[in-house]
Parts: sequence; C-alpha cells; structure tokens
Amino acid sequence: MTFTVLDAPCNLGLRPPAPGLEPGVRRLADALRACGLVKRLGAQDAGRVDAPAYVSVPVNRAALSGYTRVLADRVGELVDAGARPLVLGGDCSILLGAMLALRRRARHGLVHVDGHLDFRHPGWSGGIGAVAGEDLAGVTGRLEAELSDLDGLGPYVLDADTVHMGDRERWPEEVAAVAETGITALGLDELRARGPVVPAVPYWVHVDADVLDSALLPAVDSPAPGGLTFEELSALLRTLLEGPVVGVQITVFDPDLDPDGTQASALSDCLVTGLGDRA
Repeated sequence: MTFTVLDAPCNLGLRPPAPGLEPGVRRLADALRACGLVKRLGAQDAGRVDAPAYVSVPVNRAALSGYTRVLADRVGELVDAGARPLVLGGDCSILLGAMLALRRRARHGLVHVDGHLDFRHPGWSGGIGAVAGEDLAGVTGRLEAELSDLDGLGPYVLDADTVHMGDRERWPEEVAAVAETGITALGLDELRARGPVVPAVPYWVHVDADVLDSALLPAVDSPAPGGLTFEELSALLRTLLEGPVVGVQITVFDPDLDPDGTQASALSDCLVTGLGDRA
C-alpha cells in the first residue's frame, strides 16, 4: 500500500525557541515536499490541516483541543477511504489527533520512536506545560480531559498496546514513571541490542526527528548526540512496515535551523529509503 501525505503544520506544542519567536517546525512539511518526498514515495496528496496561530504556551495548549478534533476528522477520513496516511508535522502534539482518529474506529496500537519518552504530565513534578513533551502521556490518558479524553474516548491507546523506542536522555523520574505503567519502553541502547518490538494490534508509527544523532540532524527542538544514524532509522522503518501499520507521522524537524536545506534533503532520503516501495 502506498502512502497518502497529509500536512499538519502545527507548532502549538512547543515552547518559543527565544522570546518573541515561534518554532519553525510548522514548515517541516514544506521543506520535505520541496525535496520531492511525495513524488519519490509515489504517494497521494491529501493537502493540509492548518493550525491556529502560535501565541503563547497557555493559549496554544487551549487551542490544541480544537485542532486535535479537526486533525482527527481528516485522518479518519483517509483511513475510512482505505488510505495509509503519512502525516508531516509539526510537533509531537499532532499525535493526539492521529490517535483520536484511530480510537474512534477500533482498538489500535502505537509505536513511538523518539529521542525522548515525552511522558511528562501534570501528575508528575517534571510537567512542563508544552504538549510536545507530553504527547505519550496525552494519548495514554494522562493529560487534562480537554486533550486526553475528547468525546469521552480517552485513553486513545492502551498502555498494553504502546511501545516506545529510542529514548537516550534517560531522565530518571520519567523512566520511573513509565516503568509503573504497562507501556513497553526500549531505550536507545536496548533497541540496538534487542531490535524493535511492536504491538499485537494494528499500529500507528510516530517518528520524532530528534531520535537521530544531532551530529547528523541538529535542526530539531531538542538535539542530543548519540542518536540513530539515518541508516538505522531507515532500517527500523522498513522493519516496522512489515507489520500492520495504519499510518506514520514525522515531527519536529525545524527548517529554520537548516538554512541551506542539506538536512531536509538527508532526512527526505532517509524517509524514502525507509518508507518507499520495495517491491
């Protein structure tokens, strides 16, 4: 099955990179499209779901409730039409819309490929208020009802159907919080040693570009050394696509930090190798 590309240029889940500035991840889709991603994948084009304007962390957080519903409506339409969406963010908060769309239809799993666990939430002292650092907590029902229980459907994915792979920050309190749940979490070292694990039900794949080594792709919100290589990420995606993948999303690459476009080109090559037709 080929992909159908949908742009979700939302940056509402991130803090401003500096006073008076807004995160450039809203241009992620534009940058990857300019590298010919849609054509190179042989994908269909489903357009875009624009987000409200970026204002401040509290205002943005409140606005995400409405955006999540609108994005869920569009993702759901694609799934109902038999498409396999490839959603180009945006930041990680778009995961709420994708998983709400799937929850409206049936039980689904989540493979969360990210350089961080993104499990901060109000019940934990490390909560930060920016939803892009809380998306895994959000889709598993741990944020406020306006985000985690829209239409009374939370959690959008069960802990038992959730797999995280790639955390290399290993913040002790966050690791301990996830360990108390039924979520399967493989840090980067364990992923490399053990190989990927997938849920027992059809699943959505979330990829935060910060899972890549910052020496290769520094144009992300929270770069850190020691992540996956492009070849490792492509191989991981190829393995995940051997299972019942319902859709994929790509987040957090920031073209504002890539003025010559070389990182967008490299990321596009990685995605084409990982997601492209191998028939």
